[in-house]
Amino acid sequence: MAETGFPTRIMFRFAEILIEELGTDTFLSVLLKASLPEEWAQPTYFAGLDSAHAAQAYSRLQSALRAYYGRGARGILLRIGSKLWGRLLEDAGIGTRAQAALIRGLPKSLRRKPALELLARSLSVAAGNVKAHVQDLDLLLVDQTSPTTLDQSDASPICFVTFGLIRECLFWADGQEHDIEERACRALGAHQCEFKVTILQ
Repeated sequence: MAETGFPTRIMFRFAEILIEELGTDTFLSVLLKASLPEEWAQPTYFAGLDSAHAAQAYSRLQSALRAYYGRGARGILLRIGSKLWGRLLEDAGIGTRAQAALIRGLPKSLRRKPALELLARSLSVAAGNVKAHVQDLDLLLVDQTSPTTLDQSDASPICFVTFGLIRECLFWADGQEHDIEERACRALGAHQCEFKVTILQ
């Protein structure tokens, strides 16, 4: 399997939003408790990483949040994922912006899959690492490398940021809430992380 990577630009935005959510002092406390470097309190630090080191930092920060907040980390990471979608659109190049405009021009019922494909491409370091599929009448986002789960194991799924990204991406596409379930997670020993989006007609 290819080395797990994570887009550096998204790592930078993730850290930026995380610090906004927690505040600098609390974030420093999270870093201290997890024995993580103090320089991680500056989002610009992550802008200089390659994708492999960005993936490691992404995983370790989320692990530190789960250790610090326990179950409360889920809500924080979901909010960060939701906010992250807007930042990704702001950072997007001309081609992605044009594609986003085309998606929003489609009938609402036809926007979901191309929106999910747009998210999948944004999260991929290598082509095909993250894919969107149609399964029966539902949608499936499959992440084969899932940097959240790098060196992690848990008794339940942990990809809350990705969950938040999917939720906000689909709401952006059609203005509706969707039933989303992480039905497989690499932190539980699965080969890939899978998110099922139930389409309610």
